[in-house]
Amino acid sequence: MQKNRRKWKRKLLILRKLLTCAFGVIAFVALLSVHVHVPDIVKHPKKHQFSYQRLSRERSWTQEFAPPHLLKAHITASKLDGASWNWTWDNLWKPPSNRDYVHCVAPSSLYTSPPESRGYLLVHTNGGLNQMRTGICDMVAVARIINATLVIPELDKRSLWKDSSKFSDVFDEDHFINSLANDVRIVKKLPKELASATKIVKHFRSWSGVDYYEKEIASMWDEYQVIQAAKSDSRLANNNLTPDVQKLRCRACYQALRFAPPIEVMGKLLVDRMRSYGPYIALHLRYEKDMLAFSGCTHDLSSEEAKELREIRESIPWWKVKDIDSVQQRVKGYCPLTPREVALFLSALGFPSSTPIYIAAGELYGGDSHMSDLQSRYPSLLNKEKLASDEELEPFRKHASQLAAIDYIVSVESDIFIPSYSGNMARTVEGHRRFLGHRKTISPDRKALVQLFDKIDLGTMKEGAKLSTRVIDIHRGRQGSPRKRNGPISGTKGMDRFRSEEAFYVNPLPDCLCQKEYSYTNDSHSIV
Repeated sequence: MQKNRRKWKRKLLILRKLLTCAFGVIAFVALLSVHVHVPDIVKHPKKHQFSYQRLSRERSWTQEFAPPHLLKAHITASKLDGASWNWTWDNLWKPPSNRDYVHCVAPSSLYTSPPESRGYLLVHTNGGLNQMRTGICDMVAVARIINATLVIPELDKRSLWKDSSKFSDVFDEDHFINSLANDVRIVKKLPKELASATKIVKHFRSWSGVDYYEKEIASMWDEYQVIQAAKSDSRLANNNLTPDVQKLRCRACYQALRFAPPIEVMGKLLVDRMRSYGPYIALHLRYEKDMLAFSGCTHDLSSEEAKELREIRESIPWWKVKDIDSVQQRVKGYCPLTPREVALFLSALGFPSSTPIYIAAGELYGGDSHMSDLQSRYPSLLNKEKLASDEELEPFRKHASQLAAIDYIVSVESDIFIPSYSGNMARTVEGHRRFLGHRKTISPDRKALVQLFDKIDLGTMKEGAKLSTRVIDIHRGRQGSPRKRNGPISGTKGMDRFRSEEAFYVNPLPDCLCQKEYSYTNDSHSIV
């Protein structure tokens, strides 16, 4: 009996020592974790500290791939809240792999200097900044195709914004001319001796190919010395153009068409000020009066506001669709996300409330009354007016195109770009970011999102792990990864076929981006 008792005492003593050691180890680990914890935003890893994971080179280049954290089908709520943010921070912010795609915009060996000019091409651009921007680049290519001297385009002064800016107020005119000297001859003004020359004002056919311009338009030089393009947007096809024409469009858009120096300085200044808060999201919140009036979207607006928007739509003659069912528009995904819906979206993706967000937009409809949900969830909302003084913004204040250009710069340079609507700026910024290395751009699936948000409003779904899992799963392939430009929707014909294609300036791959090829030896490798 005594022997048994001594054995039990020895076992208890050993067990007590083991438990004491275990508690000591746990306490030490807990103490260490307190000391190494990095607060949100304050001590953030720098871009070059990220460890990017290269995707398999065997994957199809036509498919967009998600960052590793979005490939996981299930993420628990504890991993999405602020307490565990240090675990998900790197995954949320790092861009997708560019899969070794680099610029390839140099002309081919058959490309020559500009041929002798047959006449002058005048261009009246139309629309807002980004609609004019892409139109100007298309007109550079058209001038090359028809052997024309391009006169610096006239910016749209008749649009809703009534902006009086001329080309040199928005773009660096001399840089534009000099950068394209080997492609097309460009002059600032039509020569005086041609001021009274016979000219024709022509509406170039939308989404036209090289044959149309070489045959139908170029034949007009036999009668006219000056051809004027009445509009510039979507006058050139997205696909099936010669490689040299496509590369010229990219050189014009991403190299030649630089903003005017004062705009560049202000834009980069705001980028630096945003970066002082840490990595930031640029949110193109398309919740402005013109967009809501044009689209007929009135969700969460009062009856008085809906009436005001309808009256605006009916008063503008070139907006052809007047009678719009707002509910159906939203269900089909044709409406911009509201500020509240954006807040739900960002929360579901896992971004904490401390995330710095730059609002790239004009005056938001309804002001603070519609921003309360977004502001309460994400207090670090910043814009031009909050980052710059009145004196700094004064030179640009009455010019919508110049203010939009500043937003464009801050958006292109952002760590993450998120548009609430797929309008001209959203598409152009996305394309520019793809050209610069496939920077992370999250494109909301509005049709799918409003179905989820409506379930929340009806009480059939709650915010939390289930919603986050669904939102993350929906957007795993909408991150800005390399993929081939989408062609027309199957079954569409005529103009609808061209209209359904993904726009060239949304995704310049494969025309202007090429994948590096590696040659391997036994002990080294090189790029060929």
